[in-house]
Amino acid sequence: MFLKLLKDFSIKKLVKKSLVNYKPVVTEDKIQTVGLLIDESYFTQKEALISEITKNGIDRNALEILIYRDKIKKKDTFENPFFSRDSISFGAEFQKQDITDFINKPFDMLISYYDVEKPPLVLVTLQSKAKFKVGFSTVEKRLNAFMITTVAEKHSEFVTELFKYLKILKKI
Repeated sequence: MFLKLLKDFSIKKLVKKSLVNYKPVVTEDKIQTVGLLIDESYFTQKEALISEITKNGIDRNALEILIYRDKIKKKDTFENPFFSRDSISFGAEFQKQDITDFINKPFDMLISYYDVEKPPLVLVTLQSKAKFKVGFSTVEKRLNAFMITTVAEKHSEFVTELFKYLKILKKI
């Protein structure tokens, strides 16, 4: 418990320091590739969310997913790369290559699908090289270029609003 708090404090300190000069990058490019960061310890309807996104014109092969869980049991199996707080060092560095690869990939859009702010998720969103970041309005306002006001359980509403505005912005 104490180590969890210490690690969270360390990550929050790094994020706070990084956000001072941080400005989300926005490009005029059309969206072809999408990174999807999901907090699966809270939101369990991953397949329904992916289905909604692909129905709106994003190719399933152009969609890369990274899963976060508060606790990962040894018997848990994942079809997508995953991480937990244990995958991050006290210096806020990722210890799994999957996470580093996800962060360094220049997605056209990153969907940060979590509405409860957790330091590991915020760190991934902050460090991502995505050109356009989308998320919930309940999370740190400086992280995303575009925010939607809803809750994670309403994935259909989130995706509908997202693609409505992406069409207006001429991103798709």
